[in-house]
Amino acid sequence: MSSKKEFGDFQTPKSLAFRIVCLVADLFGTPDVVIEPTAGLGAFLKSSVERWGNKPKYIGYEIKREYVESARNELQMFGVEMLHSDFFTEDWKANLAQYGESKTLIIGNPPWVTNSDLGQLGSKNLPTKTNFQGLRGFDARTGKSNFDIAEWMLIRLIEALPPKGAVAMLCKTMTARKVLRHFWKTDGGREGARLFHIDAKAEFDVAVDACLFFVTGKRTNEQIATVYSDLDTMSASTRFGFIDGDLVSDINAYQAHKNLDGGSLAYTWRSGVKHDATKVMEFTRNGQRLINGFGEEIEIEEDYIFPLLKSSDLGNGRLNIRKAVLVTQKRTGDDTVAIKHKAPKTWAYLLRYADVLDARKSSIYENRPRFSIFGVGSYSFAPWKIAISGLYKNIFFVAIPPCHGRPVMIDDTCYSIPCQSSEEANFLYELLTSDPAIQFLQSLVFVDSKRPITIDILRRLSFVELARELGRLDELQQFVYAYSGNEEQETQMMLLMEPKKRYLGNHST
Repeated sequence: MSSKKEFGDFQTPKSLAFRIVCLVADLFGTPDVVIEPTAGLGAFLKSSVERWGNKPKYIGYEIKREYVESARNELQMFGVEMLHSDFFTEDWKANLAQYGESKTLIIGNPPWVTNSDLGQLGSKNLPTKTNFQGLRGFDARTGKSNFDIAEWMLIRLIEALPPKGAVAMLCKTMTARKVLRHFWKTDGGREGARLFHIDAKAEFDVAVDACLFFVTGKRTNEQIATVYSDLDTMSASTRFGFIDGDLVSDINAYQAHKNLDGGSLAYTWRSGVKHDATKVMEFTRNGQRLINGFGEEIEIEEDYIFPLLKSSDLGNGRLNIRKAVLVTQKRTGDDTVAIKHKAPKTWAYLLRYADVLDARKSSIYENRPRFSIFGVGSYSFAPWKIAISGLYKNIFFVAIPPCHGRPVMIDDTCYSIPCQSSEEANFLYELLTSDPAIQFLQSLVFVDSKRPITIDILRRLSFVELARELGRLDELQQFVYAYSGNEEQETQMMLLMEPKKRYLGNHST
């Protein structure tokens, strides 16, 4: 196993470490104690000694013995104490408590890997498994439970940090946001929260959005952080924060359109089809022929085959159907054995690739009918959809018509609203592409995220308030009335007419 992969081992260049130490000196002054908790070869300890001399006490912790010996040999003459230690077994509250009211600076560069990465590598360099994010149900079993190891580390360090202390750590920008969100949501704010962008490609040869994350241990009710474009407090800056229950990327834009926040009972965003077996379940068409991901021509019934648009199609505005997908259920949990009788060729195909389908690792497939999929329901089979890719920075909605009389599916990196007619789809498209809708959604989107547009963000938009602002509430009412089930009609109509406070609930977070 690669040590770089297992330990997220990106040693900090000397020039970068020194620039950071000088910036921290301006922000924090001269510390009494400097701790590098994942010291590696001690780049930050070396730069700290160069900047502050023998005034502070210096301690480094490092799991790799050869790094400990190397740093110890180079730094021992300056009184630096290097300890061979595993971050995950250290009692950081006790470690920091011993310095009392001293100005304690925790500085460094923790691993840039996720718990999922390490699990796949078979690494034991992991924290004890706990649901520290407080996720529930499906979220706790899927991608939302994945986290950067640095996120776990930073939370533990900030929890242990005394009021006069500070943390200054390199990490992915989205990791810093997640850490701040954790405290803003559960434990209040910390003073001085700042993110300083760095060029990770130039410094570490990795294509991620990264920053120096600085925050003090002093508690505050303020839930705002300043983001700088460089390692300089005079560089261009923006602010993000925690408002009305979740993160917003642009505070000013959000405040201008916060009336649109509150979610929608009229329409619900849904994720696309999830199957985790692209080579088996997805096909390209060559005339009437289907070619699977193994390059094999497949002859199966059309009953369970549907046209498919991928994230790249939606993100680039392509509506020409190039793909098809095998949809084994109409609703999650449906018994798939029905395929055997209705479409025997399809069943034989699934059995032929049963080893691939049965080996899908996600726990969501456990105790489900064989060959199950997710992200499927009655909404999947609506004739029209309004859809958007979650992977692109631009907010770009697409109205998707049926293809040859078949509803078009989207993949699980996309989100959609089902529509029953072209008129309804065009109406919702006009709402969603209006300036207020785009500006509101942009105020919530962090473009450096792996998936900038999430279903949680989309579900915050109130169609009722948006239609009201645009003077189109009567049209919205007509569509909701026309396409709701009989039992829902009266309830939906009443909800549309009620003041916002009646349907404004907690956001999905």
